[in-house]
Amino acid sequence: MRIRRSSEPDPALSLPIETPRLLLREFVSRDLDAVHSYSSRDEVTRFLVWGPNTLMQSKQTIRGFLDDQKERPRTSFDLAIVAKGTGRRGERPRLIGGVGLKLADWENRTGDIGYVLHPDYWGQGYAVEAARGLAHAGFRDFGLQRIVATCDQRNKASARVMEKLGMRREGAFRQSKFIQGEWRDEYLYAVLAAEFDFPG
Repeated sequence: MRIRRSSEPDPALSLPIETPRLLLREFVSRDLDAVHSYSSRDEVTRFLVWGPNTLMQSKQTIRGFLDDQKERPRTSFDLAIVAKGTGRRGERPRLIGGVGLKLADWENRTGDIGYVLHPDYWGQGYAVEAARGLAHAGFRDFGLQRIVATCDQRNKASARVMEKLGMRREGAFRQSKFIQGEWRDEYLYAVLAAEFDFPG
């Protein structure tokens, strides 16, 4: 696969990104209720750097996503994870979470990926599928050399997602972030373009 090289970030991903079960698209204002339904939950945000959100904080989150979409050059790509559904009569696509890629260090072609899901969809492979779809787009559209991700060391489910993406654990940081009144230990994972399992 040819990896494009350029001196500046190209602010465009080829969107939406489609995977077998999911559609990854830009957030829109009408997504507020769906976003708040997971971002307001303790069990969802327990290991994250934000939340649980009030309704006002969820509104600010959506507004931030919309503002990022207008930035040029754009460096933050937060996308809605939409489950296509099974095709049963009357079943509509449903927003079940979010996945994001930040061009954290463009000079060294490094992106930072993250994801969050409504608990009704945990344990079904959706986080891996969404993160793989966005990572593939990041390597393809931006010519990234490396994609990294971090998680609280207690967040075993997130670590498993990273490992299923082919990421390697490169570091363990002690008390590296002060979150919700306590110091947190983190793991750092990364995958290189040469190691990534590109579909097809």
